[in-house]
Amino acid sequence: MDTSVILPVEAEGFVQSLETFSLRDVGSARWFRQHEYIEKLNMQAILSASAVHDEFVKELLVSYGKIPVLVHEMILVEVWKQKVFPILCQLQDFNPKNTFNLYMVIHHEATIINLLETIMFHKESCEAAYDSVLDLVDYCHRKLTLLASKATRGDVTTHDQRRETEKAVVSSIEELQTQNAALEFEISLKAVSVLRYITDHTESISVINRLLCTHNVPCVLVQLIDCCPWSRCREGQVEKYINSRWQKIPVEDRLKMTKLDGQVWISLYNLLLKEDCQRKYDFNSFNKSQLLKLRSFLTEVLIDQLPNLVDLQRYLAHLAVTDPGPPKKELILEQIPEMWNHIVRENSGKWKAIAKYQVKETFNPSESELRLQAQRLAQTYNLNVMESLLPEKPKCGSCGKEAAKRCSRCQGEWYCHRECQVKHWPKHKKACQLMGTEASETIQRDQTINS
Repeated sequence: MDTSVILPVEAEGFVQSLETFSLRDVGSARWFRQHEYIEKLNMQAILSASAVHDEFVKELLVSYGKIPVLVHEMILVEVWKQKVFPILCQLQDFNPKNTFNLYMVIHHEATIINLLETIMFHKESCEAAYDSVLDLVDYCHRKLTLLASKATRGDVTTHDQRRETEKAVVSSIEELQTQNAALEFEISLKAVSVLRYITDHTESISVINRLLCTHNVPCVLVQLIDCCPWSRCREGQVEKYINSRWQKIPVEDRLKMTKLDGQVWISLYNLLLKEDCQRKYDFNSFNKSQLLKLRSFLTEVLIDQLPNLVDLQRYLAHLAVTDPGPPKKELILEQIPEMWNHIVRENSGKWKAIAKYQVKETFNPSESELRLQAQRLAQTYNLNVMESLLPEKPKCGSCGKEAAKRCSRCQGEWYCHRECQVKHWPKHKKACQLMGTEASETIQRDQTINS
């Protein structure tokens, strides 16, 4: 399998150029160029890790000290989505013919958390994040609490539900809002893995204190195990969210642990059994009662799949017969994460002005600008590479079923039958024309150069 999206020398140039942006610049041409770089770095990192090849993207990000930049840019878009995007959607004079740029901004956070999930598996990445690990801990805590609260309310939007929404007649802005909600679920699941890798590697007292004392992450993880947002029952059929879609689980496989289950249990194991963590955590009556809920989930079948959990089982049995100790009163000088607060402070009171500026200057591109973006994206998303990244066969753009036929003009959409392609054409037309025209012009240029 070809494991090259970019060469190491290209990756080095991309990594060196990574920079932090202001909230006002989100979606600008310069920001968009960096988005493309990060997309390529992400695809290459996944391919290298999957093929167990030289992970040069991770090594470059570590050696050039760029992981804090990635964390900052991810949190920047998180703030934009919470503070600017809702205002932008309500502006009466904003009715874009094409929402492509907006979707790329919304998708940017998912791209970065995906890249971080790949590289944070390694201890040197965690160490090279420096103080931004604290910001990353806060970020993961926000995503996990949101995931747990939405699951408790039954308010989780996924890509399956997004397809149902797209079948209805909705405005482009409403469709974007649905896409944003579906991506938020995916991002939160990635945050589960990133948090696990932090608990694997960190030895920082400040990070441990943030996890255990500030955010009480063990109790958040107990809540996640209890509500299990990536598992559901529909019409008597158990479904689990695997590889970005809900899959029906045969009866004989229902007790199998998913990757997400494993990440949560390993995080709990690290936070409760590591000696440094045990010294810091306050095992008061509330925390004790929450943790003891885990005992009912620690079945023989589960422990067979993750044998280390037998140590956690023994620990909980000991905790059950131990009286809560007195509150811990330690004087702690700790580092405080700055990124979220700094971005919010810097832009407080300016949200509407930023939204209006971006409507005028950023999110109403001309036809020529759209064409140029389509050309660049065609180069970014190499189709053969993208297919090698897919965990399963492509899905029909209309009905969501397994697809084997690709749009012959743009090569960017899949269909199961001709009928679905015809039905989906009104939605696909604009993107197809842009991508198709660009592709044909590229071929003509290549033929001219080669002749």
